[in-house]
Amino acid sequence: MDTTWNNKVLSDVLGANEGNALRLKQAALVVAGVLLLAIAAKIKVPMWPVPITMGTFAVLTIGAAYGARLGLVTIIGYMLVGALGFDVFAGSSAEAAGLTYMMGGTGGYLVGYVLATLALGALAQRGWDRSVLWMALAMLIGTVLIYVPGLLWLGQLFGWDKPILAWGLTPFLVGDALKLALAALVLPAAWKLVGRARG
Repeated sequence: MDTTWNNKVLSDVLGANEGNALRLKQAALVVAGVLLLAIAAKIKVPMWPVPITMGTFAVLTIGAAYGARLGLVTIIGYMLVGALGFDVFAGSSAEAAGLTYMMGGTGGYLVGYVLATLALGALAQRGWDRSVLWMALAMLIGTVLIYVPGLLWLGQLFGWDKPILAWGLTPFLVGDALKLALAALVLPAAWKLVGRARG
């Protein structure tokens, strides 16, 4: 595995790489990423002990596929759309949306989304997205970066005497482990497909 910061991420090797065509590609990727994040947040897969939402899967995958800079623009765009009141988050609705929703119990996890996107983008730029094992480790780091501010915010909001881990961590571990494994397989597989297409 290359440990430099100069590796290309998937979005770099698909389509234009200079001039106005590059800017158009980046704008299209940001729009597509925001739409994917919004759709994934609403997907619920039946699972024990709680249904799996695909929002974190989309966050981690976009971070790795887009790189740190484009990933950050995309996740910030997603947050801005949500702040404007659009129903783009897993638990948002017509009754609870916008900044009111974002400052509620999920606020810390949304901060974690930004941190995880940056981390996955940076690690992908070091080549971690080419190997299943390194990608799994990157996904684990990203998942931790989502949970830490999420749990800290829950504790601050509701009090540390409440069952914070039972509310915001333990019910989701099984589903997150499955999403982590899936995401760790997707990126290296995509690189293999790109290599074959260019071979």
